[in-house]
Amino acid sequence: MTDTSHAERLTGRCLCGAVTFTAVPKHGMHACHCENCRRWTGGVYLGVDCGDSVEVATPEAVAVYDSSDWATRSFCRACGSTLFWTLKGGGLTAVSAQAFDDPSVFAFESEIFIESKPDNYDFAGDRDRMTGEEVMAQFAEGA
Repeated sequence: MTDTSHAERLTGRCLCGAVTFTAVPKHGMHACHCENCRRWTGGVYLGVDCGDSVEVATPEAVAVYDSSDWATRSFCRACGSTLFWTLKGGGLTAVSAQAFDDPSVFAFESEIFIESKPDNYDFAGDRDRMTGEEVMAQFAEGA
């Protein structure tokens, strides 16, 4: 996993390069199995919490979709690459792990909305697994 104790700023981009960004990861990678993330990405969303540290070089190249009462989803206007899931209240932007230039630096730490995971795939290994109810309770505690 990335050593975030040094607040290392990492780089990333979308498929076509119209969106480039830097961000400071707070933790390793998590997988979200909720229906919205699966529809948004065409698979499971692998995200890295970067707090409020995301800096985009060309903000006009990013489209933002108001996907729920509590979050937005951002993608490249040109190529459609999945980029950021952002909590409307601030404090949390999950950056698509695969949008980073070197996604291999992130440890696979957790899976969320585990009850929404379809039966046709499973990830090997032991890690924290939380239900949607547990995740929402955690958000409520942080509010």
